[in-house]
Amino acid sequence: MSLPADRLALALLDTHLEALWDGTDLPLPDGLAGIATDGAGGLVHWALDRLRSIPREPKDVFARRVGSLLTEFRSRCCPWNAAALRLLDDAYTFVATGPRRHEDWAHDVLAVLHRSVRDPRGWVRLDWDRTNTARDTVPAYPFDPPPASQFPDRLYPLKAEAAVAALAVMTEQWQSEPAPVRSRPDRDAVLADARTLLDRYGPTAGYWTNATAAACDPAPDFLAAGLQGTGSHLFLTSEYLNGLDLFEDLGLIAVTDDEVGVFWSFGAY
Repeated sequence: MSLPADRLALALLDTHLEALWDGTDLPLPDGLAGIATDGAGGLVHWALDRLRSIPREPKDVFARRVGSLLTEFRSRCCPWNAAALRLLDDAYTFVATGPRRHEDWAHDVLAVLHRSVRDPRGWVRLDWDRTNTARDTVPAYPFDPPPASQFPDRLYPLKAEAAVAALAVMTEQWQSEPAPVRSRPDRDAVLADARTLLDRYGPTAGYWTNATAAACDPAPDFLAAGLQGTGSHLFLTSEYLNGLDLFEDLGLIAVTDDEVGVFWSFGAY
């Protein structure tokens, strides 16, 4: 199914800005010419005006300013994007949603981890390793996920509120966290953003985690444990690439009839 014209324009501009941010100088897509100025078109025109005002030289400064513009553009696109960026853009995380196409949704999760599908709604994906050369060696980097048949051995069901807490602690650092979510003055705001992200999947969504604390309790207290105190079945590669060693992770998977959402935090040094 093709995207409506306004969503197509937003997707085209997002892709264009991302390419400029990566250092690829491309002409403006034809699909953005003549777009109306109301609705989503107004946001497109705002972003294009901002883009035209950014000097192209020096190139590194241009790329940084385009990156900032892209973040603001994505935040303005929808509340879900804004919540994702506020909550997890500053942490080493992976956030992506893909379509549900199989009865065994593990296959759909693998497609998301391998970056072979796009968000069905065109919403933001957070992926620190999108252009990482480590993916030349490990295509799903930083993941080295098990086959779908082994997912039941590594994942445990979670209740909805525990899923919110698991997502919230992904804002923490894996080592020497100075301000755990449980004691932050903005604790309620962090939890509210986490709920906004999971509300996307509706009240009938199922949640799964690789956290071993959920093996015997579908409602572990992630806030009390904190990210550093959370053990898991690793979905990470053991390869040492580009000077980075991956040692811990926490994953959360949301499953509906139509979508699978993947949220992952990585500990590395």
